[in-house]
Amino acid sequence: MKRLIIGPAWVGDMVMAQALARRLRRLDRAGSVHMMAPAATFPLIAHMPEIDRGWLLDIAHGRLHLHKRWQLAGSLRSERFDEAIILPRSFKSALVPFLAGIPRRVGMIGEMRYGLINVALPAASANRRTVDEFVRFAGASDLAEDERPRLRAGHEATASIARLDLHNDRKLVVLCPGAEYGPAKRWPAYHFAGLAGLLAQRGIASIIVGGAKERALGQEITAGLEPGLVHDLTGQTTLAEVIGLLARADVVVSNDSGLMHIAAALDRPLIALFGSSSPERTPPLSPHAHILSTDISCRPCFKRDCPLGHTDCLVKLDVARVAAAVLDRLA
Repeated sequence: MKRLIIGPAWVGDMVMAQALARRLRRLDRAGSVHMMAPAATFPLIAHMPEIDRGWLLDIAHGRLHLHKRWQLAGSLRSERFDEAIILPRSFKSALVPFLAGIPRRVGMIGEMRYGLINVALPAASANRRTVDEFVRFAGASDLAEDERPRLRAGHEATASIARLDLHNDRKLVVLCPGAEYGPAKRWPAYHFAGLAGLLAQRGIASIIVGGAKERALGQEITAGLEPGLVHDLTGQTTLAEVIGLLARADVVVSNDSGLMHIAAALDRPLIALFGSSSPERTPPLSPHAHILSTDISCRPCFKRDCPLGHTDCLVKLDVARVAAAVLDRLA
C-alpha cells in the first residue's frame, strides 16, 4: 500500500510522528510511506529513513491559500496514493488529500471536516501520550519500545563545530532554552546562565541553540558570562545543523520542546525540564532521558503563561539540581 502521512506543524509532534512511520513499515514492508509537512518541520523528514519521499507544504501556518493547496494536490494525484493519514486535526490539513483524490483518508474527528476525511478515529484522549495517539492510525494501542522515534543524524553541523573550534576530546553540553508553546514551559534564562557558568568553571563547553525567536534568550544567558566556553548559536543555524549539534552533545539540557524530542530521538543523554506541561503526556522517548520538575501543587496546568504570574514550577527548579544531573552524566 502507498501511504501519505500529513505531518504536524510542531517539531516535537513531528518527531513523534516517526513512530507511526516505523509502525507502518513493520506492518507493510513492501509498501511505501511519503510524508507532507510545512516548512517548520519539513527538514526532519530527511532524518527519518522510513520515509520514501517528503512533500513540502509551502504555506504559512494558519493560512488557507486554497490555490496553492490545489496545485500541490495536482502533483500528488499522479502518485496514486491508496491512503492518507492526517495527523493534525484542522480543517485545512485535510484539504490536500481530499483534493488529490486519495481514496482512503484517515483522521481524528476535528474542525468540521466530515467528507474531507472518510475514516474517522475518535478524538485524542487527554489522558494518553501523544505518540500513542499517533500509532493508533496503524492499529496499535500503544507504542512498542522498538518503534520509538530514532532520527538519523547527518553531517550538517560540521561547519558550525569547526567555526567554534570545538575539540573532539572536550565535553560538550547543548542548552535548549526555548519552548515555542510559551513562557510557562521555559526554565528561566538566568538559571541557564548559572548552569553555563558552572560548567565553564569546570572547563566544559556549552552551546546555546534555538531559532530566531530564541535570540533574546541566548543573549540574556551569555550577557554576564566570560566568552570562550559558552557559545550562543541561537538564530544562526538551520534545523538540520541543530540536529547535528545535538548528535554531537555529551549531554543536552532542554525544556519540554521540539529540541527535547529531537535529542531523545538521537539517543543523547538528556536532562528534560518540565514546568507547566507533563511527562505523562509528552515524555522524551528515550532510556537516556532524565526528567526534572518541581512538585508544587499547581503543576501541571498546561498553560502557555503562568496563570498565577510566578512560574514557580520552573523558578524553583534550582541550578544546583540541574547541574548535579548534568555532571553525573558527564562523569
